[in-house]
Amino acid sequence: MTPTLETTDLKVQLRLANDWFTVCDLSALLPGRGVAALLPDRRQVAVFADRTGRLYAIDNRDPFTGAAVLSRGLTGTDRGRPFVASPLLKQRFDLESGQCLDDEAVRVTAYEVKAA
Repeated sequence: MTPTLETTDLKVQLRLANDWFTVCDLSALLPGRGVAALLPDRRQVAVFADRTGRLYAIDNRDPFTGAAVLSRGLTGTDRGRPFVASPLLKQRFDLESGQCLDDEAVRVTAYEVKAA
């Protein structure tokens, strides 16, 4: 028997400028694991869902290395703040604001995200 992902009609959408852009099916997101998606301007975004179903989206590019890897990072919380740790140098990025928790001078873009 081959396992299959449960599919729904819900899509994950990001607010870009004044419009919503669909990045993937909601069923593609597993709690604690990221998904990378390509935006119309060729940038990549990392999309996450936590165990409560809350959605987050930040730039996928790690500003410390330039590699598009944040979607492959480990997720966790620090004092109630959800974050993803880069799989390369382990800097942590707040999933709500994009702020680097290990270097105040660095941040990535955080996107407004919804399931619709």
